[in-house]
Amino acid sequence: MKKRIVLLFLLLGIFHVSAQKYATKTGNLKFEASVDSFEEVAAENKNTSAILDSGTGDIAVLTLMKGFRFKVALMEEHFNENYVESDKFPKASFKGKIEDFDASKLSATAKTVKISGDLTLHGKTKKITANAKISKSDDKITIIGNFEVKAADFDIEIPKLVSKKVADKIKVNFNLPLTKM
Repeated sequence: MKKRIVLLFLLLGIFHVSAQKYATKTGNLKFEASVDSFEEVAAENKNTSAILDSGTGDIAVLTLMKGFRFKVALMEEHFNENYVESDKFPKASFKGKIEDFDASKLSATAKTVKISGDLTLHGKTKKITANAKISKSDDKITIIGNFEVKAADFDIEIPKLVSKKVADKIKVNFNLPLTKM
């Protein structure tokens, strides 16, 4: 009986070590929806949280919409009140998987990967695929990438008065410096 208990704890310990999790609370998200000849429509959020399961390649990302900072305060106010309705929909989240992920093959040299999953924004969920580069140095995994979305896909209405000043496709860039938990 004692041998079985010791064996069980040993197996649990091996599983725990092999399925290491990496996380950050200081991930960086930037988006841009600028149109030539008009004022820049761009913002950055430096407090994005993310977690990666190195055993499976599962990844989850969460950001607060009020965390996006614009160069123009009035633009930030309109973004939160009129477009993404931050009081009603305070978060955006992504749950997905890094395709063909193998943590043992990561190195300081960035490897190109695809990340697929569900993006939830403004109460709507859509499947997206992001192109990314992933690298590992010491106990840190860094994922840098981008994708595009359309405001209309998430029922975010752009008033006709400003629709010519905002791009149809919004470019999103992310930088997630994940450390071992």
